Amino acid sequence: MKKTDDITKENIQKAKSGNQIAFSALLDTFWNDVYGFQLIRTKNENDAEDITIQTFSKAFDKINTFDDNYEFKTWLITISKNIHVDLIRKRKRNILESTDFRNKDAIGVLDVAPSAEDQIIIEQNLANLLQDIKKLKPHYQKVINLRYFNEYSYADIATELNEPINNVKVKLLRAKKLLAEIIKSKKQE
Repeated sequence: MKKTDDITKENIQKAKSGNQIAFSALLDTFWNDVYGFQLIRTKNENDAEDITIQTFSKAFDKINTFDDNYEFKTWLITISKNIHVDLIRKRKRNILESTDFRNKDAIGVLDVAPSAEDQIIIEQNLANLLQDIKKLKPHYQKVINLRYFNEYSYADIATELNEPINNVKVKLLRAKKLLAEIIKSKKQE
Protein backbone atom coordinates (compact mmCIF):
# COMPACT_ATOMS: atom_id res chain seq x y z
CA MET A 1 0.00 0.00 0.00
CA LYS A 2 1.31 3.47 -0.92
CA LYS A 3 2.13 6.00 1.77
CA THR A 4 0.09 9.19 1.96
CA ASP A 5 3.12 11.29 0.93
CA ASP A 6 3.57 9.19 -2.20
CA ILE A 7 -0.11 9.51 -3.10
CA THR A 8 0.07 13.28 -2.57
CA LYS A 9 3.16 13.60 -4.77
CA GLU A 10 1.46 11.49 -7.44
CA ASN A 11 -1.66 13.69 -7.28
CA ILE A 12 0.47 16.84 -7.56
CA GLN A 13 2.14 15.49 -10.70
CA LYS A 14 -1.23 14.54 -12.19
CA ALA A 15 -2.65 17.96 -11.27
CA LYS A 16 0.28 19.63 -13.02
CA SER A 17 -0.88 17.74 -16.13
CA GLY A 18 -4.41 19.12 -15.69
CA ASN A 19 -6.03 16.03 -14.17
CA GLN A 20 -9.25 17.22 -12.49
CA ILE A 21 -9.57 14.11 -10.32
CA ALA A 22 -6.12 14.86 -8.88
CA PHE A 23 -7.22 18.43 -8.14
CA SER A 24 -10.26 17.10 -6.29
CA ALA A 25 -8.12 14.62 -4.35
CA LEU A 26 -5.74 17.39 -3.27
CA LEU A 27 -8.68 19.57 -2.26
CA ASP A 28 -10.14 16.71 -0.21
CA THR A 29 -6.81 15.96 1.42
CA PHE A 30 -5.86 19.50 2.41
CA TRP A 31 -9.19 21.37 2.75
CA ASN A 32 -9.46 20.85 6.52
CA ASP A 33 -5.87 21.96 7.11
CA VAL A 34 -6.27 25.24 5.24
CA TYR A 35 -9.80 25.88 6.50
CA GLY A 36 -8.80 25.16 10.11
CA PHE A 37 -5.80 27.48 9.79
CA GLN A 38 -8.02 30.29 8.48
CA LEU A 39 -10.77 29.68 11.02
CA ILE A 40 -8.26 30.27 13.81
CA ARG A 41 -6.93 33.42 12.09
CA THR A 42 -10.24 34.98 11.04
CA LYS A 43 -12.57 33.62 13.75
CA ASN A 44 -15.25 33.77 11.06
CA GLU A 45 -16.57 30.72 9.18
CA ASN A 46 -17.57 32.61 6.02
CA ASP A 47 -14.21 34.40 5.73
CA ALA A 48 -12.38 31.13 6.43
CA GLU A 49 -14.36 29.34 3.68
CA ASP A 50 -13.89 32.15 1.17
CA ILE A 51 -10.15 32.42 1.83
CA THR A 52 -9.79 28.63 1.63
CA ILE A 53 -11.53 28.56 -1.75
CA GLN A 54 -9.34 31.42 -2.99
CA THR A 55 -6.29 29.53 -1.71
CA PHE A 56 -7.10 26.40 -3.70
CA SER A 57 -8.03 28.48 -6.74
CA LYS A 58 -4.70 30.30 -6.68
CA ALA A 59 -2.78 27.10 -5.88
CA PHE A 60 -4.39 25.22 -8.77
CA ASP A 61 -3.71 28.13 -11.12
CA LYS A 62 -0.05 28.15 -10.05
CA ILE A 63 0.42 24.40 -9.48
CA ASN A 64 3.21 24.27 -12.05
CA THR A 65 5.28 26.64 -9.89
CA PHE A 66 5.14 24.26 -6.90
CA ASP A 67 8.58 22.91 -5.98
CA ASP A 68 8.44 19.23 -4.99
CA ASN A 69 11.28 19.78 -2.53
CA TYR A 70 8.79 21.48 -0.18
CA GLU A 71 5.69 20.29 1.63
CA PHE A 72 2.48 20.90 -0.34
CA LYS A 73 0.56 21.72 2.85
CA THR A 74 3.11 24.39 3.79
CA TRP A 75 2.82 25.90 0.30
CA LEU A 76 -0.99 26.02 0.61
CA ILE A 77 -0.84 27.57 4.09
CA THR A 78 1.57 30.24 2.82
CA ILE A 79 -0.78 31.10 -0.05
CA SER A 80 -3.68 31.17 2.40
CA LYS A 81 -1.82 33.45 4.80
CA ASN A 82 -0.96 35.87 1.99
CA ILE A 83 -4.58 36.00 0.80
CA HIS A 84 -5.70 36.76 4.36
CA VAL A 85 -3.09 39.53 4.75
CA ASP A 86 -4.21 41.05 1.42
CA LEU A 87 -7.84 40.91 2.59
CA ILE A 88 -6.98 42.72 5.83
CA ARG A 89 -5.04 45.39 3.92
CA LYS A 90 -7.90 45.87 1.48
CA ARG A 91 -10.43 46.25 4.31
CA LYS A 92 -8.22 48.75 6.14
CA ARG A 93 -7.67 50.72 2.93
CA ASN A 94 -11.42 50.80 2.27
CA ILE A 95 -12.10 52.08 5.77
CA LEU A 96 -9.47 54.79 5.43
CA GLU A 97 -10.70 55.81 1.98
CA SER A 98 -14.31 56.01 3.15
CA THR A 99 -13.44 58.33 6.02
CA ASP A 100 -11.60 61.59 5.47
CA PHE A 101 -10.15 62.33 8.89
CA ARG A 102 -8.91 65.78 7.83
CA ASN A 103 -12.51 66.91 7.35
CA LYS A 104 -14.18 67.50 10.73
CA ASP A 105 -17.62 66.98 9.24
CA ALA A 106 -16.62 63.49 8.08
CA ILE A 107 -15.88 62.39 11.64
CA GLY A 108 -19.63 62.34 12.26
CA VAL A 109 -21.92 59.59 11.08
CA LEU A 110 -21.20 58.40 7.55
CA ASP A 111 -24.08 58.28 5.11
CA VAL A 112 -23.81 54.76 3.74
CA ALA A 113 -27.07 54.82 1.79
CA PRO A 114 -26.40 54.79 -1.96
CA SER A 115 -27.49 57.81 -3.94
CA ALA A 116 -29.95 57.45 -6.81
CA GLU A 117 -27.03 57.43 -9.26
CA ASP A 118 -25.20 54.78 -7.20
CA GLN A 119 -28.34 52.63 -7.14
CA ILE A 120 -28.66 52.78 -10.95
CA ILE A 121 -25.00 51.78 -11.34
CA ILE A 122 -25.44 48.90 -8.87
CA GLU A 123 -28.52 47.67 -10.75
CA GLN A 124 -26.73 47.88 -14.12
CA ASN A 125 -23.73 46.00 -12.76
CA LEU A 126 -26.01 43.35 -11.27
CA ALA A 127 -27.86 42.99 -14.58
CA ASN A 128 -24.53 42.56 -16.41
CA LEU A 129 -23.37 40.01 -13.83
CA LEU A 130 -26.61 38.03 -14.19
CA GLN A 131 -26.16 37.99 -17.99
CA ASP A 132 -22.62 36.66 -17.50
CA ILE A 133 -23.83 34.00 -15.07
CA LYS A 134 -26.36 32.84 -17.66
CA LYS A 135 -23.44 32.05 -19.99
CA LEU A 136 -22.29 29.32 -17.56
CA LYS A 137 -23.51 25.74 -17.74
CA PRO A 138 -26.72 25.21 -15.73
CA HIS A 139 -25.06 23.30 -12.88
CA TYR A 140 -22.55 26.14 -12.41
CA GLN A 141 -25.36 28.73 -12.55
CA LYS A 142 -27.23 26.87 -9.84
CA VAL A 143 -24.29 26.62 -7.44
CA ILE A 144 -23.46 30.35 -7.93
CA ASN A 145 -27.09 31.34 -7.34
CA LEU A 146 -27.42 29.18 -4.23
CA ARG A 147 -24.19 30.48 -2.69
CA TYR A 148 -24.26 34.18 -3.55
CA PHE A 149 -27.86 35.10 -4.18
CA ASN A 150 -29.63 32.72 -1.77
CA GLU A 151 -26.68 32.84 0.68
CA TYR A 152 -26.67 29.08 1.28
CA SER A 153 -23.81 27.54 3.23
CA TYR A 154 -21.74 24.82 1.55
CA ALA A 155 -23.58 22.22 3.63
CA ASP A 156 -26.97 23.60 2.54
CA ILE A 157 -25.90 23.58 -1.12
CA ALA A 158 -24.68 19.98 -0.75
CA THR A 159 -28.06 19.01 0.68
CA GLU A 160 -29.96 20.92 -2.02
CA LEU A 161 -27.93 19.35 -4.84
CA ASN A 162 -27.68 15.96 -3.13
CA GLU A 163 -23.90 15.97 -3.62
CA PRO A 164 -20.92 15.62 -1.28
CA ILE A 165 -19.75 18.94 0.18
CA ASN A 166 -16.33 18.67 -1.49
CA ASN A 167 -18.01 18.36 -4.91
CA VAL A 168 -19.89 21.57 -4.12
CA LYS A 169 -16.64 23.33 -3.18
CA VAL A 170 -14.92 22.22 -6.38
CA LYS A 171 -17.95 23.11 -8.50
CA LEU A 172 -18.14 26.58 -6.94
CA LEU A 173 -14.41 27.05 -7.46
CA ARG A 174 -14.73 26.15 -11.15
CA ALA A 175 -17.85 28.28 -11.59
CA LYS A 176 -16.07 31.32 -10.15
CA LYS A 177 -13.06 30.77 -12.42
CA LEU A 178 -15.25 30.41 -15.51
CA LEU A 179 -17.27 33.48 -14.56
CA ALA A 180 -14.08 35.49 -14.05
CA GLU A 181 -12.89 34.42 -17.51
CA ILE A 182 -16.18 35.51 -19.06
CA ILE A 183 -15.99 38.92 -17.37
CA LYS A 184 -12.31 39.32 -18.26
CA SER A 185 -12.92 38.48 -21.93
CA LYS A 186 -15.79 41.01 -22.04
CA LYS A 187 -13.53 43.76 -20.72
CA GLN A 188 -10.95 43.02 -23.40
CA GLU A 189 -13.49 43.45 -26.19
